[in-house]
Amino acid sequence: MPKHPKIRSTTVICVRRDGKVTMAGDGQITMGSEILKSSARKIRKLHDNKILAGFAGSTADALSLFSRFEDKLQQYGGNLARAAVELAKDWRTDKSLRHLEALLLVADIKVSLIVSGTGDVIEPDGPIACIGSGGHFAIAAATALLEHTKMNSRQVAEEAMRIAGKICIYTNDTVSFEELE
Repeated sequence: MPKHPKIRSTTVICVRRDGKVTMAGDGQITMGSEILKSSARKIRKLHDNKILAGFAGSTADALSLFSRFEDKLQQYGGNLARAAVELAKDWRTDKSLRHLEALLLVADIKVSLIVSGTGDVIEPDGPIACIGSGGHFAIAAATALLEHTKMNSRQVAEEAMRIAGKICIYTNDTVSFEELE
């Protein structure tokens, strides 16, 4: 049996279309089989509202990572890629950070990145990035919507989250949104 339970929580999606970036995250916080809260805000704007960030995983861990990531953004003048790489390096090597159970999805107007505690900083190939237990459902829905509709980034994110919320038991329909243009 694993030492730590598998992270099963949330859906966060980032969609790019026509020069706009939308990030959406559901509001459900669960512990085991219990829903503790349905209206949590798992996404936020950072660095003078130029960077979007969302988390999946332990809430306390994610809040710590948001704070550290914002410090890295300040240290590297808002350079998203550099701040993400430096956070990933710290996360992987620092004793206290190494045990954090979360994933970050961060984006600016040019790039989206997924940052993990294993040192990964991944830039998705396409205009969609997702994290969390409902991420696979959301990315499938968003991919189809981008390919077969003219919906804008907000509409695609909204519909993808609605679909993920109907399939993933750890994702609800209380969704918050942040956008960049």
